[in-house]
Amino acid sequence: MTTIDLTKIPAPDVVEALDFEEIYQEVLTGFKALYPDWTAALESDPVVKLLELSAYRETLLRARINDTARACMLAYATGSDLENIAALLGVIRLTDGEEPELDDRLRLRAQMALEGVTVAGSHGSYVFHALSASNLVKDVAVDSPTPGQVRVTVLSTEGDGEPDTELIDTVDAYLSAETRRPLTDEVTVEAAEIVPFAITATLQIYPGPASAPILAAAQAAVQAYVFEHAKLGMDVTLSGFYAALHQPGGVKKVVLASPLADVEIGPRQASHCTGIALTAEVVTDG
Repeated sequence: MTTIDLTKIPAPDVVEALDFEEIYQEVLTGFKALYPDWTAALESDPVVKLLELSAYRETLLRARINDTARACMLAYATGSDLENIAALLGVIRLTDGEEPELDDRLRLRAQMALEGVTVAGSHGSYVFHALSASNLVKDVAVDSPTPGQVRVTVLSTEGDGEPDTELIDTVDAYLSAETRRPLTDEVTVEAAEIVPFAITATLQIYPGPASAPILAAAQAAVQAYVFEHAKLGMDVTLSGFYAALHQPGGVKKVVLASPLADVEIGPRQASHCTGIALTAEVVTDG
């Protein structure tokens, strides 16, 4: 089963777009209907201020209603609101590891909870249970090299992503429970193969802007790209590097020294960036 991308779902109609000026005009129109002879010649008129205060409080109230509506939806709920929705699906936030499970990860497992109900050993079922085995599991790949054999590849949240023996054993024990896998499946849990790479680039910037903020923004952008793509079977591409490094304003050109080609990643592999070295060069021509 393909997990629905919740970020692609349109915002629900119950969440109202708020505009203070529009709400103020509604309040003003209502007040004038009650007192047709009233006119406000000055912005400082106490009545005007009271109407503005009323509109402001109305805006806050509607914003609170919006937040309450979002808190009841899996796509938007966060924190304890999300935990309560996940609990309805039999999923709780994992707390092993240095930090509690992140909202996005908990939301994904809640989405996949129905996969965990099946005893047929579906792809989604193995992914759900492997993610539920430990908060240290970042990503999971499942394949079947031969009939009756299920190979589960695990990527860790720690270090370069290669899971240690303890994590492999934890996932293996969790998946081996008779209530979580068909008796005819032979399950093998293996570590992901890590593909290292480093980024070295020179940013040619226009005269005027200080280079330090540009470099910092470019560093943050490329780090975000690298983190998002450090998953099983996900390539990291030159076009992605260029797009990230061009995000800061003031960058004329990016000269990428490494990598020189796309970092192609297999289904049971994941990339790991070992370092990012960026320098700035001011150019005055064209």
